[in-house]
Formats: sequence, structure tokens, C-alpha cells
Amino acid sequence: MSLTGKIAVVTGAGSGIGRGTTLALAKHGVKVAVNYNSKDSDNGAKETLRQLEDLGGEGMLVKADVSLRPEIEAMIQEVTERWGSIDILVNNAALQLNYTLFQHNEETYDRMMNINVKGYWQCIQAVVPHMRRNGAGRIINICSVHGKRPTDFDTVYSMTKGAVKMLVRESAIELGQYGITVNSIEPGAVRIRPEPEESSGAELIRKFPLGRTGRPHDIGSLVCFIASDEAQFLSGASIRMDGASMLL
Repeated sequence: MSLTGKIAVVTGAGSGIGRGTTLALAKHGVKVAVNYNSKDSDNGAKETLRQLEDLGGEGMLVKADVSLRPEIEAMIQEVTERWGSIDILVNNAALQLNYTLFQHNEETYDRMMNINVKGYWQCIQAVVPHMRRNGAGRIINICSVHGKRPTDFDTVYSMTKGAVKMLVRESAIELGQYGITVNSIEPGAVRIRPEPEESSGAELIRKFPLGRTGRPHDIGSLVCFIASDEAQFLSGASIRMDGASMLL
């Protein structure tokens, strides 16, 4: 895939899907800005950068709370001052509290909306001017199967992912004139922490036809394709990546 020399920002890159995406991009020659927010994610981001550099890639750490516009703008400025531009934005930073409908209150609702929806929207606004100057760009929003159908899960989290899906569609229409594509990936269950490989037991197959849950690198591989020149006609799409588990 044609990605060598591209410049990407990956939000929430200190662990999980963010780290898997960062490493996948680095393997394809992309320079990656590794975003993190708090002291809790500082060590994770440093580990992501270490693994990226072990692959021979080039990266940088950028701290920003995606719910705060000044911090996003400072992050984008830091990246462009070092590397000149931004070709790829992967909106991944999100909050998942796993609360029931009545466990949520106004504070938790606002926190999730500000990070999961407003954060994605603000990051898009911040990178588009640089992509417009290039006449091209790739914006990839990490969404969720929870934005596709009711799943007896965290109601507010599912609301945020449904909103992200519409953000992708509307942005794809508006930004297409500048050569910018906007797409989303809808992961199902993704195993974050190292654990023994799943067996192919009947119970597992009942929930996951391929015999396993997702891995961060699965999502990262799809990000790389969407970010490549080969996917230049793909825009406004939401691609479910759950090993067919939603079909059951």
C-alpha cells in the first residue's frame, strides 16, 4: 500500500486499538504522532512510541485532551511544525464507562459526549485546513458496533457512537470537494490485554464465528488500507469489523 512518508495523528494511542493502529501505520512507513491525554496514559504512550521506533518508524508524543479545542490546536501545530503537514487523522480517543441508563448523570453524559463526539468533530476541524492545502486527506473515525444496533450496553456510549456515524456521513459529503475522504470502522469485541489464545470451543464459536475476538492489529490493518491511495474512492462508509459476531 502507498503510505510511505505520510504523516498521521492517532488520538488515544497509548494502548489498545490506538497502539495497534499506530504500529500498523509505522510498518507502512507512516510518521505517527502518538496522542495521549493524562498521566495515566503517559507511560502507555511512551511504550507505543518505543515499539514504533523498534520497528524502525518515526514518531512523536503529543499530549492533548480532545475535549478541549485549545489543546487540540496546540497538538496539531506541534505536529505540523515538526513534519510540515498532516495526511491522516485517526480519531480513536474515547471514554467508555459501561454505565446503565440510570447510573449516568449529567456529568458523565457531558464527559462522554465531549470526548467521544465533540472531540472527533474538533479534531476534524483542526486538521482539515492542512489537508485542504494538500488537496487530499484521510479521516478515519473509530466507531463501534454499538452505534449500529441496540446491544443492552451503555446507553450513552452507544449514543455517542451513533452520532459519530452521522458525523462521518455528513463530513464525507462536505469535505469530498477537497479530496478528503471520511470513513469509520465499527469494531466488535477487541481483546486489548495479552491473554492465552482462545480455543475453538462451541461457546466461543456461538458468539464469534471465526473462533476469536478482534485484536488491535486487525483494526490497524484496515486503517492502513483506508488511509492508502488504493482507497481513494472510499468515503462516507462505516465498515463493521467484528468477525461476523453481529450476525448471530
